[in-house]
Amino acid sequence: MLCYAGLIIPVVGVGVASVFIGDFRAVLAFSILLAALSLFSPRQHPEGPLSLSSLRYSEHRVSGGCSWDMIEGRFAELIAGQRQGVLVTLRKDGWPQLSNVNYAWYAEEQTIKVSTTDDRAKTSNMRRDPRVSFHVTSGDFWSYVVVDGHAELSAVAKDPHDAAVEELIDLYRAVQGEHPDWDDYRAAMVRDRRLVVRLRAERAYGIVHRG
Repeated sequence: MLCYAGLIIPVVGVGVASVFIGDFRAVLAFSILLAALSLFSPRQHPEGPLSLSSLRYSEHRVSGGCSWDMIEGRFAELIAGQRQGVLVTLRKDGWPQLSNVNYAWYAEEQTIKVSTTDDRAKTSNMRRDPRVSFHVTSGDFWSYVVVDGHAELSAVAKDPHDAAVEELIDLYRAVQGEHPDWDDYRAAMVRDRRLVVRLRAERAYGIVHRG
């Protein structure tokens, strides 16, 4: 290693060191090249080495309304292909609260929907501060997407046939399919004081592994 003007520069072999004596700029360029090449060294993965060509990191933002183009196709596929994720809300003290939840992705609306109850801490958090994040991973854990946005809460279910219950039924079908007893389900939604959390995507980022 050589130090020049406060910079530590890797030097390989005596031959390169002699070049340094004659031309510092040549060694600096060579060192930068070595450092750049080191960034592209393969990473280990259970299914074999990963290279940068097998991973994709991206970030998308939107100002105003969302469209299908807002979420990159690979992100949308990963979100749509899963039914479980982590909802991140903000507690009163500013620390994040993470909750494992079932969800459904509504592609046309660019919205993630979650069923919860009115008495949950995360519900209070979102009423106080609607900023939330939602984290989804692939089955092998090596790909992930994070969606940021502002949560919108539906009304609390109060009647078996009100709009909140109808939306909860639609969400249940999207996640689980048909229920064996919809009358019982409607009554349970009112009894549990359930509501729907709507997270309209405002930003998405992550890494998707090209399997």
